[in-house]
Amino acid sequence: MTITVRAAAKFNLHLGVGPVREDGYHPLATVYQAIGLYDDVTAGESDAWDVELTAEDHIALGEIPSGDDNIVIRAGKLLAAHHGIDRAAKIAIHKGIPVAGGLAGGSADAAATLVALDRLWSLETPDEELLSLAGQLGSDVPFALIGATAVGGGRGELVEPLTDNGDWWWVVVGNEQGLSTPAVYRAFDEHAGADVADPEVPERLLIALEKGDPELLAAALDNDLQTPALALRPDLAQTFADGEEAGALAVQLSGSGPTVLMLCRDAPHAREVAGALQAKSYDRVWTAPAPVAGAHVLTY
Repeated sequence: MTITVRAAAKFNLHLGVGPVREDGYHPLATVYQAIGLYDDVTAGESDAWDVELTAEDHIALGEIPSGDDNIVIRAGKLLAAHHGIDRAAKIAIHKGIPVAGGLAGGSADAAATLVALDRLWSLETPDEELLSLAGQLGSDVPFALIGATAVGGGRGELVEPLTDNGDWWWVVVGNEQGLSTPAVYRAFDEHAGADVADPEVPERLLIALEKGDPELLAAALDNDLQTPALALRPDLAQTFADGEEAGALAVQLSGSGPTVLMLCRDAPHAREVAGALQAKSYDRVWTAPAPVAGAHVLTY
């Protein structure tokens, strides 16, 4: 018996970053949105932990961390320990989310693993307990469970669903060269200095989501990590310029990068923008609807 769970990529419509805390983390005020790029995680019984990785075209795979360095194995062991059981599993991941791109693909895999093993092992873990376990694995993992559109606080792990009446379309532009999240945060600290205010989610963004208006949303997007990330990777500025030239309503870095997202009016507009970028020899371009569901079991 195997269980397959699908989990979506995330994009930060807003990413407000506060001053670094004593524990080394930054408080965040963010609005997450789950977009239609997916990883599928299939869990099956095994005497030992094992992870296999495959991917869609144009998604580069690096080496798979082993043991507790692998977030999927960490998720499985955490769930087993929570229930006081000694079990293992074989986890097969098929990636449709770009790796190391600021789209929380690893977090999506961890969330999918929690759900898949909970169902495989018939544990019936309450939702609030799964969310608590997810928060121990990483800041973006709880949102990967919930999906849709949500506000995040703390390190991003405290999530609450938001009213979102939009039918959004994004063009996603990947980049083969990764960008270190710790390096981006260090650059943020150096750039911002000591005068960093506590972050807040802007009211105009909540209004744009409630009204479902692409023009209002375009004007409300913001990411405090974008400036330091572009300072580390000035080549990404060309992607921004090409997206604007192609007619995107707004262009924004995803998380700490290097993936760039471009807001479009609707599906035909997204295909038009994507085609213009492909004509400029971009080979990692996807269109994605939003918002989409969080981690959920696939049935055929």
